[in-house]
Amino acid sequence: MTPSPGLPTAMERPHFIGIGGAGMSGIAKILAQRGARVAGSDARESGTAGALRAQGATVHIGHAAGHLAEDASCVVVSSAIRADNPELARAAELGIPVVHRSDALASLMDGLRPIAVAGTHGKTTTTSMLAVSLGALGLDPSYAIGGDLDAPGSNAHHGTGEIFVAEADESDRSFHKYAPEVAIVLNAELDHHANYASMDEIHESFETFVGKVVEGGTLVVSADQEGAVELTARVGARAGLNVVTYGEAEGADVRVTRVVPRGLTSEVTVLLDGRELTFTVSVPGRHYAHNAVAALAAGVALGVPADDLAAALGKYTGVKRRLQLKGEAAGVQVIDSYAHHPTEMTADLEAIRGAAGDSRILVVFQPHLFSRTQELGKEMGQALALADASVVLDIYPAREDPVPGVTSEIIIDAARAAGADVAAQHDKTAVPEIVAGMAKPGDLVLTMGAGDVTDLGPVILEGLARLSN
Repeated sequence: MTPSPGLPTAMERPHFIGIGGAGMSGIAKILAQRGARVAGSDARESGTAGALRAQGATVHIGHAAGHLAEDASCVVVSSAIRADNPELARAAELGIPVVHRSDALASLMDGLRPIAVAGTHGKTTTTSMLAVSLGALGLDPSYAIGGDLDAPGSNAHHGTGEIFVAEADESDRSFHKYAPEVAIVLNAELDHHANYASMDEIHESFETFVGKVVEGGTLVVSADQEGAVELTARVGARAGLNVVTYGEAEGADVRVTRVVPRGLTSEVTVLLDGRELTFTVSVPGRHYAHNAVAALAAGVALGVPADDLAAALGKYTGVKRRLQLKGEAAGVQVIDSYAHHPTEMTADLEAIRGAAGDSRILVVFQPHLFSRTQELGKEMGQALALADASVVLDIYPAREDPVPGVTSEIIIDAARAAGADVAAQHDKTAVPEIVAGMAKPGDLVLTMGAGDVTDLGPVILEGLARLSN
């Protein structure tokens, strides 16, 4: 069956505030591909804005009341949009309905077979793995991912197949809007401190998400992570829910028996339905191998043959900002990492350490959010002790206002207490020259964080090239 998803009336002429954002741009792209007359605004020009224009969307730079057309059918917002946004105020004046991003995404899944990927650390990677591998098998899924696969705008696609793969964001509880046939929970861990005050709130939120899985649907959940194991215990007895656990734990339904590092790739072996299955994961580290196994279990739950899917997973070569090799100059490789939570930082640093051999690892880390730094800054510093040397930038605020007394010094003090070689740098523009001066042939430089630290990679490569000439 080839579905023909309709275009909801409210989505015929949508206006997106912050259309260039990772989650917003994907929804806008799918709507444009379904025939909607898409418009929106963003704070700055970007490759994503250009990619949306190529799809026929109108993209304004800057936020102004005049950007909102009077005949817009709705205004789409994310939780990051402030109440005083002039386009939001104009929507109220015109009586145009305001739709949250998650409701817009949920409407796109209607009539399809959704896989929703949730949980801390690995959502974008796992969603991408599923999108790429299912596409390689000719199933042409629709997908909405929180990061670009390669070129700007590659974070979403309107497919002709019946499967819709979506990254489900738990940060603001918006994943409660979805009704997936398969839900993946990678872990349930305390994060997003502006919205969750305790692990009890986290567990309650994930229980609500799992409660939205359709009758006869499947929960794919880690058997190794403490928060995920607790979630399984809480929801395991629900009638009409199939629970499939994965991981290295003895009783896992899809058991990881071996992960063998091979440079910047891994070979993973799982025990599935009583037989061994070995396949390649073209990104390094145990953490990413587990993401691939979660993707495998989810695809099998939808009826995709395990052998075919395992082979197709080997075609996944990464997503932007997830241990993405930016280039090499003067014998130094520069890699970009989106890691911004201590667990992610540790996983990526351990993965790179496994691939680096005797090479030094130099990290440029930019903390993301004041609230996260306040709660987890010490753990971030401890994670940086896995590197040979680190430069720590000022906190990237994103949507938050500064918090008195919360600075990068929390991380730096903890890193030094853990024995790390770490230096503060308040001037981001000075970092490329500093790092180029530190790096020696054979070293690996890792730009790390969820903010604009990613922009430094190409400039560091330019600096390295200049010094080598």
